[in-house]
Amino acid sequence: MSVMRSILLQMSQNKTATRAARKYGLRMGAERFVAGETLEAAIKKVRELNGLGLMATLDHLGEFVSSESEANAAAKDVVRAIEDIGSTGVNSNVSVKLTQLGLDISYELCRNNMRTIVSKAKQLGNFIRIDMEDYTRNEPAITMFKELRAEFGCHVGIVLQAYLYKTESDMERLHPLAPNYRLVKGAYQESSDVAFPFKVDVDHNFIHIIEKQLQSGHYAAIATHDEQIINHVKAYASKNGIPNSQFEFQMLFGIRTQLQQQLAGEGYAVRVYVPYGMDWYGYFMRRLAERPENLNFVLKSMFRR
Repeated sequence: MSVMRSILLQMSQNKTATRAARKYGLRMGAERFVAGETLEAAIKKVRELNGLGLMATLDHLGEFVSSESEANAAAKDVVRAIEDIGSTGVNSNVSVKLTQLGLDISYELCRNNMRTIVSKAKQLGNFIRIDMEDYTRNEPAITMFKELRAEFGCHVGIVLQAYLYKTESDMERLHPLAPNYRLVKGAYQESSDVAFPFKVDVDHNFIHIIEKQLQSGHYAAIATHDEQIINHVKAYASKNGIPNSQFEFQMLFGIRTQLQQQLAGEGYAVRVYVPYGMDWYGYFMRRLAERPENLNFVLKSMFRR
């Protein structure tokens, strides 16, 4: 891991910086990657994306809450997002982080909030994706998914990360649930005891688990901006007779927008991850850590002000 990436990932968890970012609003080019600070602003962006032939998943930003009241308030915000998607008719589902819903306070608190959220999604014919966070929260997230999948069926899915050694075995034990995965490389700073330390190995495992999910017959949401991997998936699906209806490509709001539209124009399902809210700082710093060109964009934007 580069020194700069390590620094940025450490900064993403700095609570003082998070409070300052909330106070002063979107700065330093963050508006490129965050749809706005309100649900109304995010719905507007989703409608624009839909007009370009793209689907969306909304993410109300926030993580590591410290009180039950904060967790319950976050759950209400997610329910409101589901309701607004239904009332406006935009094509979007919702992604959630369990730490925002109280996981670090109590598993039961988080589960109760998730049951309320997924119940509303089922009622309105929508879908909730459990975002995967750092390694210490991996097993609780999988347990939560299993419980919710048993109760609510196809209205809930989860994220699996290619940089973890355990991901393939996780897929095998979850296979009977016919899971809907978002497959990602992984964006947190992890020990080499639990995660591949080198990019080449992460990329190799990413392709492996994508192929494994496609061959299983279960739905795959493939989250990447890497054109080599995208082209590999397209060729693999064509060669093996896997229909486009069994997978979608997912990309982040504000990144590779031309590629998003190109893929949609080729007949592939493309979903854009649309984050919004006051607590944008941690998400923004992880985006800078992932791609050096994102940091270059921010530095240029600072000098233009």
